[in-house]
Amino acid sequence: MQMKRDRSVFLAEVFLRVALAASFLSAVADRFGMWGAPGEPGVAWGAWDPFVAYVGLLNWFAPAMLHEPLGWVATIAEVILAIGLLIGWKLRWFAWASGALLLVFAVTMTIATGIKSPLDYSVFTAAAGSFLLAAISKRLSSDETSIV
Repeated sequence: MQMKRDRSVFLAEVFLRVALAASFLSAVADRFGMWGAPGEPGVAWGAWDPFVAYVGLLNWFAPAMLHEPLGWVATIAEVILAIGLLIGWKLRWFAWASGALLLVFAVTMTIATGIKSPLDYSVFTAAAGSFLLAAISKRLSSDETSIV
């Protein structure tokens, strides 16, 4: 029975890592137009400029000259975190960092646009999943959880 439980936890952990990484990479792909052009169905931004405008909306308190650098910081962080989650190296750290970033996104979205947006995009759920991943990963080595 214990072996079956450990296997199911391992499989759930791998699924969560891939799902979180895919979500980060999908958001990055969207802001570079890889999911389609601005205004097309299912496309959030479709290009860098609409993404920077959204960064400005969420970071209304920051000077306009910082909106693009903030967009780059978020983009680079999302790519690095996605790679870390997929590789599994320092998994606990990458999971905590992912949770922290997602929680910052969720709180910022809530303040700027209201609670509906982060709930609709499951940002709180993804943050919680990241924190859960960090909690369950502390007992496993990166060799055991690596998927690449």
